[in-house]
Amino acid sequence: MGRPSLWQPPVDSAATRKAAVLMLFGALDDVPAASAKPLVSADLDILLIERAATLNDHPGQVAFPGGGVDPDDASMAAAALREAEEETGLDPQGVDVLGLLPEMPLPVSNFMVTPVLGWWSRQSPVEVVDYGESAQVFRLPVRDLLDPDNRFTAVLARDGQRYRGPAFTVNGVVVWGFTAGILSYVFQELEWDVPWDETRELPAPI
Repeated sequence: MGRPSLWQPPVDSAATRKAAVLMLFGALDDVPAASAKPLVSADLDILLIERAATLNDHPGQVAFPGGGVDPDDASMAAAALREAEEETGLDPQGVDVLGLLPEMPLPVSNFMVTPVLGWWSRQSPVEVVDYGESAQVFRLPVRDLLDPDNRFTAVLARDGQRYRGPAFTVNGVVVWGFTAGILSYVFQELEWDVPWDETRELPAPI
C-alpha cells in the first residue's frame, strides 16, 4: 500500500515521536450490523476507543487503541499490542498481526504513527482500564461504517484554513480526523469502499 493522503498537513519527521495504533478486526457474535446493505459480512467489526475528555491531545475523539513507542518495545506491532492491552484489557496472544501500514503524520500531537493491522482470532473481553485515558471501549460493525448513509465530510476551520476529511456516524458515535482517514484509506485499498456523497458535511466535533 502506498502512503494515504490524509487531511493533516505534512510534518518534519525528524522532529516527531514514534507511535503505533492497533487496527483490530474481529467477528461479533451477538451484535451484527444495522445496515442491510450487502457490503461486507454483517458480523465483521473493528475495535475502537473514545479518548477521555480530560486529555490534552485529541480529547473525546474516537481512536484506535495505541500510543507512543517505548524503548523496550521490540517492534511497532509489539508497541501497538502493549498499548491496546493497557487501554482495553485485551489478550495480545489472541491477536494475529497481519501487517503494517506506512507511517502517517499526526501533527497535532507531533507523532509519526504506524497503523498495525490485526485479526482477533481468539477474542477476549475488553473494557475501559483507565478512565483517565479512555471514556469507553467499543466495537463497530464495518458494514455500518461502509454504508453511504453513515458517511460525511467533516469540516474544521482553524488558523484561517478550512480542512475537510472523511467522517463516519454510527450508533451515535462520530469517527473523524486521523482515525477516519485511516479507515477510509484501508477500505479503498481493500476495495470495500462504495460511492458516497462527499458534499454531505458536518462540523468536526471538537
